[in-house]
Amino acid sequence: MPSQTFYLRGEDASTAKAIEVDASQSLEDLKLLIAAHFAITDPSGIDFLGHDAAAVLTETSEIATTAGPVAITIDGHAAREPPSPRKLPFFGNFFEVYPDHLGNHQRLFEQFGPVIKTTNMGRTTYQTNDPKIAAIAFAESDFFTKKINEAHPLYALKNDSAGVFLGDTDTEEWRVAHKFLPPALGPKAVRHYAPTMQKTVEDAFTVFDHFDEQGEAWNVYMFMLKLGSQAVGKLTLGLDFEHFSSPDAPLHEMVHSIAEMLSLNKKVTSKGDWYNYLPFGDPKRLRGLKARIEEMVGESIQSATRGGVEDLPLQDAALKADNMVDYAVRAADNKGQKLPESSLVWALVVATAAGFTTTSSLLSWLIYGLCVYDGMQERLLQELVDHGFDENTQMTADLTDKLEFLDKYIKETQRRHNPSFQPGRTAKCDLILPGGYKLPKDSVIIPALHHIHNNPELWDNPARFNPDRWDTEEVKNRHKAAYIPFATGQRMCIGFNFALQEIKVFLPKLIYRYKFSREGDGPIEYDPMFQLIRPNNLYVRAERRVKWPPRSNKSTAV
Repeated sequence: MPSQTFYLRGEDASTAKAIEVDASQSLEDLKLLIAAHFAITDPSGIDFLGHDAAAVLTETSEIATTAGPVAITIDGHAAREPPSPRKLPFFGNFFEVYPDHLGNHQRLFEQFGPVIKTTNMGRTTYQTNDPKIAAIAFAESDFFTKKINEAHPLYALKNDSAGVFLGDTDTEEWRVAHKFLPPALGPKAVRHYAPTMQKTVEDAFTVFDHFDEQGEAWNVYMFMLKLGSQAVGKLTLGLDFEHFSSPDAPLHEMVHSIAEMLSLNKKVTSKGDWYNYLPFGDPKRLRGLKARIEEMVGESIQSATRGGVEDLPLQDAALKADNMVDYAVRAADNKGQKLPESSLVWALVVATAAGFTTTSSLLSWLIYGLCVYDGMQERLLQELVDHGFDENTQMTADLTDKLEFLDKYIKETQRRHNPSFQPGRTAKCDLILPGGYKLPKDSVIIPALHHIHNNPELWDNPARFNPDRWDTEEVKNRHKAAYIPFATGQRMCIGFNFALQEIKVFLPKLIYRYKFSREGDGPIEYDPMFQLIRPNNLYVRAERRVKWPPRSNKSTAV
């Protein structure tokens, strides 16, 4: 079989590789062969140029017999380094990114294109707002995996014992955790948590009623943090945080510690690899918090174990357990094996942290939308009335599945104001992305969710908040990774069913009971040194409703 020499255009022709080519094979098969030799993640974008680079070669026989070497382009581009803004000594691009990393990353994407490279105090990170590249990154493949190395934004929190959340994919800890934990967070298991979720939000009414009676506004994020963590505390750890025992009840130590841990992690990881190793200051405080949180979760596990519980198969345990601790200490696989306690502690830590921080941030943005986007609150309330909703309605998945506008409103809020923004994936080898962008082995690329969801090349008028866009053919036929609020692939957020169920229980109950209005009209601020995007200075009045609209002609009984 004859051989031909190939090289990546943009690199020196002396780097050409000799590859055997069957002149009778299809062009698509040749592209697959070449992609394997050069670690090109998407073979469909490959083109071949003759020695003089004058024209694209489109026949395999022509490629095999032309005078070599043959140049390879990807999507019409030479292989190239992702662009980067000019760096300052020591600081790198830190001041190009912070304090407004959302706005600054958007500016960099507009300036440099769909893949950008930044270096902050010695730590190099790549980001993309291209769904095609995001889908490649999220796939556990020959090219990318979730390996939390020094360049990863979660490195300061890494714990292989929490394999399903904070551990590397290619580990036994991850495989074990991935077998045991998903059943407890699947759709069927989550459905039977609905009564606890409903009671949690109804218990909070006394505090919100108090503020209404006093004519007081309240900080949305702080009280959504209390609400989200109150439910997660019960459903994950079996703990009552007593956040609504009084209007000024303090945050439970567990919640305060986790929130501080996430803030410190962002501070530590944003300042370069070296900062994490300092024996004082924020890095020391972060290590101490992790140890204290682990201790508190361990106490919850011991308390559950002392109850003398019965072992159950995974699915049975998921449907019968009162909370995740209860599930985890009872669940056994078909060989009678159970989740090791070393894996259990940090799995529950992260399930708790991810559960309430994401939910509280998303709830805050949902309430923001009620106040600032015209007609949203009225349409959501009308939908509830049309489905026969009242203050005694029991929330079930069957009911929430019927609330179509609620679903669109949540989707549009997650598109426009998604709390998560940095799910990193690590390159397993030197590789070439679509567009010809080169990534070295062990580099981390972050599919920038906020910027994918607000990319004008993917979304019509993305700055416009429009839940009805979800009925259009354009959105229905979008790229699968153009909307990924919980990431995608094997390592996507396994708690997304839990989060959505919680939102769909809390929000209708709040909307039916209260009319929300914003206090003040200044710009909404977010904390760039927190792991998630949350509105820090959003204050609202929640006025107890005394009348509701009549059912519309489109009303539907529950």
